[in-house]
Amino acid sequence: MPVPLLDLRAQHTAIKDDVLAALLPVVEAQTFILGQPVAELERQVAELSSTRYAVGCASGTDALLLALRALNAQGGDVITTPFTFFATAGTIHNVGARPVFVDIEPRTFNVDPAAVGAAVTSATRAVIPVDLFGQMADLAGVRQAAPGVPVIEDAAQSIGARRRIDGEWRMAGEVADVGTFSFFPSKNLGGYGDGGMMVTQDEALYQRLLRLRTHGGVRTYFHEEVGFNSRLDTLQAAVLLAKLPHLARWSEGRRANARYYDAAFADVAEVVTPYVGPEAESIYNQYTLRCERRDDLQAHLKARGIGHAVYYPLPLHLQPCFAYLGYRPGSCPESERAAAEVLSLPIYPELDAAQRDEVVAAVRAFYGR
Repeated sequence: MPVPLLDLRAQHTAIKDDVLAALLPVVEAQTFILGQPVAELERQVAELSSTRYAVGCASGTDALLLALRALNAQGGDVITTPFTFFATAGTIHNVGARPVFVDIEPRTFNVDPAAVGAAVTSATRAVIPVDLFGQMADLAGVRQAAPGVPVIEDAAQSIGARRRIDGEWRMAGEVADVGTFSFFPSKNLGGYGDGGMMVTQDEALYQRLLRLRTHGGVRTYFHEEVGFNSRLDTLQAAVLLAKLPHLARWSEGRRANARYYDAAFADVAEVVTPYVGPEAESIYNQYTLRCERRDDLQAHLKARGIGHAVYYPLPLHLQPCFAYLGYRPGSCPESERAAAEVLSLPIYPELDAAQRDEVVAAVRAFYGR
């Protein structure tokens, strides 16, 4: 039985009536740019992330770009991980800053705070830890390693995730100077197209983010600075508002599927299941194994019709476009090892028991179990 890596049709079928009901008023009102649903989504995402302010924008990539501009990162260095989606480093380059890549922790795949601390110089303008695969990075460790350096939390994969910091549960986006979310359709909270959002506790940053997303001004035809055209469409906000009440249930469904996989692969020595420590609660945007003979396992799953993906096959420090930075193989060995070993399996909440068993059987059969 084929099993897709992600089945958005199954999700849509379950909530179709809610989504269509949310879209119709927008179409009838003809307020497609920064309409009332955008403001309401901003309010609800700020509440979810335990932040004072939220600003919608056109994509998760733009959220990073706007945050970097708001923190005046251009002309300096920005420290981040090479084991992430391209946008994290691409926006650093595009804002006029220099990406500085440091290695990851092998268990969580998130940036190593000690490596961040070792990379801080007088040229450092910001740090971007990434909450990879749905688990928050060690924000407290990053803060301690880089005191006084602004932190942008790339939470594109972690909306609704949380982590204990100083004994208290903190939400994704809550403790960074700016947290950034993506509403790309494949995300746990995905739109019907691109969309993003920034959250912050700082009113001055909030006001600047509002300006930057609308050509650098809050009043039409008056511009305090040169900004961008990066507004969240009202239609996307309406879709996301219809989906948001389901997010907690969907995330728990993903965690339940992860627990099932963890138990099913516990005796398969050739794979390492995802590590989530007691201080974290992941939303499992991906369920990512470390695998022996990863490429052969990929071919086996493909032949069986089992959806899978490699996030990410070539770390950013080795991408041709960043050759000018001077990194070489071996510069970030844990990131390079992860790129050679990781494989993500279907984890979406609509996955049924028969589909899960098909995935498990395929992996176990490959390793002779």
